Order: sequence, then structure tokens, then C-alpha cells
Amino acid sequence: APDNIVRYSYKERGYKPITVDQLTVHFVLDGSLLHQDSEEARRLRAKEGLTAAVEAGAQPEEEEPETPVRASRAARQCRLQTGQKEPKLTNQFNFSERASQSLNNPLRERSCQTEPPPRSNFSDTANQVREGSWTLGMWSLQLLVSQVDSLNKVSRAAQILERMVNQNIFDPILQDFKYFEDPADEGRQEGTLLPLWKFQFDKAKKLSVTALCWNKKYPDLFAVGMGSYEFNRQSRGMLLFYSLKNPSHPEYFFPTWSGVLCLDVHEQRPHLAAAGLYDGSVAVFNLRDCGGQQAAYRSTAKTGKHTDPVWQVRWQNDDMDNNHNFYSVSSDGRVACWTLVKVRATDGHRWAQDKCFVALLSCLTSFDFHKQIDFLFLVGSEKGNIYKCSKSYSGQYLDVYKAHVMAVDTVKWNRFHPKVFMSCSSDWTVKIWDHTISSAMFTFDLRSAVGDVSWAPYSSTAFSAVTTDGRIHVFDLSINKHQALCQQQVTAKKHLTHVQFNPLHPIIITGDDRGHVCCFKLSPNLRKQPKVKKHQELPKGPEAEVAKMERLLSLLREPLPQATS
Repeated sequence: APDNIVRYSYKERGYKPITVDQLTVHFVLDGSLLHQDSEEARRLRAKEGLTAAVEAGAQPEEEEPETPVRASRAARQCRLQTGQKEPKLTNQFNFSERASQSLNNPLRERSCQTEPPPRSNFSDTANQVREGSWTLGMWSLQLLVSQVDSLNKVSRAAQILERMVNQNIFDPILQDFKYFEDPADEGRQEGTLLPLWKFQFDKAKKLSVTALCWNKKYPDLFAVGMGSYEFNRQSRGMLLFYSLKNPSHPEYFFPTWSGVLCLDVHEQRPHLAAAGLYDGSVAVFNLRDCGGQQAAYRSTAKTGKHTDPVWQVRWQNDDMDNNHNFYSVSSDGRVACWTLVKVRATDGHRWAQDKCFVALLSCLTSFDFHKQIDFLFLVGSEKGNIYKCSKSYSGQYLDVYKAHVMAVDTVKWNRFHPKVFMSCSSDWTVKIWDHTISSAMFTFDLRSAVGDVSWAPYSSTAFSAVTTDGRIHVFDLSINKHQALCQQQVTAKKHLTHVQFNPLHPIIITGDDRGHVCCFKLSPNLRKQPKVKKHQELPKGPEAEVAKMERLLSLLREPLPQATS
């Protein structure tokens, strides 16, 4: 209770402090237990013995009647005379027997440690098994199944508990992620990025982030490829899967025999992830296979593989036989198709031999498939050229764009507009193209080597790029066609390598050459919609995004020559 309470005294005509009792007694119970060796207990036993003797009409000096206390005392004196130890009494308030402390029943474990019959008595053993008298193998199998089920239940419960603890630890960040909107952004032209989480893994130290990919079905889950871009620092790699619900530790991790350079998560089957490695091999990892930390499928020299590092992989729709397939591009100049062929039930799955669709006289560095046209794709090269190819013409390319003067690091089709794609290079530039025109529509000089670019999922005119000087650049062409809305310095000593927009939430993730992945929230003015006239509804949907990009392109396209008579 507070100690500064005052009340008005009408007698003294003023406020007077009053004392408040800080203790309130709710329940009182006097105990009646006495220690058996105390003086009061001995007097009580003597008094009880005297009372019993008087009531029985006998003298007090006669033997006392047998009571539980007297019997316990006599047994104790007998043990002291014979030298026996006192039995250890069980603590009734803090006791749990061994069966409750073990995950499995110890009695069953002890019964399964019985040795099987000797090998010489094989016929007798067979008869015993037929008669059901020896069931050691069956018990062992049941015990193994129960252990696996129990461990899975404990693992799931521990995972949920770990997420709850982490959400309590990062509660302020979660509140910012969900609800924070800076009201000062309405009066600012430039946008900002709010730092949220930082993901790092101790087992992936000294590795660079070489690939990022969000899961299409679970927007809180993303994959991270770990490796190295330097030729002299090639050793191992790792594939990590993080969740925003638990930033402290990856949900899954797979160590690889070589550095991971690229990855892609299947859109319809989110448990499958394809990866390309520095040694030229490709692999498929299955998240449902929790029994091991190895790739479910791996290309070898027998099944065919690239001879140079694999820089990009992309899943495609299943073929006519419902087989999973994906494409890969490598520095050896080939674009290869890989198929998981279903064979006999005893063999499971096997790799099909890789099919080379395009073989170019250039080192290929990146590629991307069209979002609406299934057979059309773009391939970037180390010379700076971009090739437009088709699945229907495997021997040659359809067109070539003189895009950059250095290697094309990334090429990506627009999510909405069917004619627009974007490319970036180490020559400091980001370019936006119309694939029907040989020259770039927009060119942005970012004054540093560009590691990666990514289209925004909410707008056809918004995209982001990361550079090796540690900056994130966010553009929206419908608001400003000449410069970025946001140029934020993330780190001074690290090179940013990759960037990806979340498909649902207004956040982006970036990776650097130290193995760290950082998450940022976009300010409201980086994702605001264009203004409309009063009493007019804002158009939404893919058609509106296509029209918004088309208006920008129409300003840059040359008018068609008019026919003269």
C-alpha cells in the first residue's frame, strides 16, 4: 500500500498523513506436529502413557502399551545396537521414480537386453519363433518405433516452445514489423528502410551469401545459399532455411560438398529446393526427409553434370509424364534440363541424363524464364550480352542484346508486363528493356558494382538493387524516373551480394559476403500508390500494373512512321 496517503481533518482543518498497515493476515493455522526427539515430545509421550495407565487401572511404572511411535522407536534402537544403517526415507514432496524420468519405459529396455539363443540351436530358435515364445525382434521393432514417435513429438513441442521464447525476446521488432508506420514519411520524398532481424549461423562462418529465395507457399520461410565467389577460397557450402518466427536458428540446414551458388524453391511443392554448386553439379534437397542432412538427388559424372560452376537454376512445370524438372545454366556455355524420372518402386527416383538445350560460345552467368510464355527465356553471359532463347529452338538463340560491358550478374522478367525485363552488371549499371527493342529503355548508374536486382511483387514499376559498397537502392519509376527513392547505407565494410522482396509482406532481405542476412521493412512512401482524381477509384490488379508500365514505355518509344500515298 502507498505510504503517502493523507486525509482531511475537520477538527484540525487540514490534511493529515495516516498510517496504513502493510500486512494483512488471511489465514492462520497452528500446527500440532512435534519432532519425535524433542523434549516436548518426550513429555507428551510420558503424559499419554500415564493417562493410558490410569484409565486401565494399572501402575504408571508398568510397560507402556504398543503404539506406532513406540514401535518405530524400538526398531530404531534395535538397528543402532546391531549396527544396521538407517533406511533412506523418500521425500514425498519432491520425488519422481525412474520410470517417469525416462522418455521410454526402463522396464521394457531391461527386458529387451536379453541375449538371443546361440547360433548352433538355430532349429530350436526357429520353432520358438513360430510358436511365439521368443519375441525379442518384435519388441525391439516396437521399441524403435515408439522412440521415433516420442522424439518427433518432443521435437515438435520444443520447436513451438523455442518460437514462443524468441517471439517474446524479439517482441519490439515484431511489433514494428506488424504495425509500425512512420507518420513523418508522408512529408518526405525519400524513403527509408527500418532494420528488423539479422540472421547468422555459427556453422556457416567465413561463407558468403550466394543465393536467396523466398518460399512461395509459406511467406515467412526463405532459403539461403552459402558459398564463395572467390576461386582461391573454395571448400564447402551450406543450404539454410530460416523462418521469421525464429530468427535465432535455421529451421533446416544441409551441409554441401561444394559451395552453393544458386537455388530455387519449387512453387507447387515447397518442400523441394534445387541448388547449383561450384563444382558443376546440381542437387535437389527434400525438406520432408528429416532423417538426414544430405541431398535427396545429386548429379554425378555418370548422370551428367556441368564442367564449370552452375550460376542459376529454375524449376519448371512438370512434363507430360508428370516428372519434376528444372533448368540450369553454367560457365561451360550450356543450358541443361534435369528431370526426376519415376521408375520401378524398388528403385525410387533416378536422374535423367541432362539435355542440353542451348550451347553458346560464351560463359553463361544468369537466366530467367518468362512469367506468362512458358517456352521463352533470357540468358546473360560473361561478355555482357543477353541472349533471348526458346525451348523450341535448342540449337540457336532468337535474339541478342548488347547489354553491358562486363558480366551480366542478374537478368529478370517483369512480374506483370510481358515485354519488360531488367538486367544488372558489375559495370555499375541497371538497365530496363523491352524485349522487342534492341536498346535499353532505362539506364541507372549506381556508382558501384551491382550484385543483384529484384522486382517488387506489389508494383510493376518498383524494384531494388544492392551494390558492393553496402547500399540498398529502391526505385519506383511511376514516381521518379531518374533516381532512386531510397539509397540507404547498410554496412560499410561488407559487400552486399543479393536482395529479395517478400511475396506478401512489405519487407526485403539482403545478404552479404560475411554470411549475414538482414531483413528491412519498407517505409510507406516506398510502396504508396499513385494519386487519382477525386471521386475516382484506384485501379487494381495485374491489368492496372501493366497499364502503369505501358504509360512509361510509351513516352520512350519512337513513334511509328506514318504511311504516305
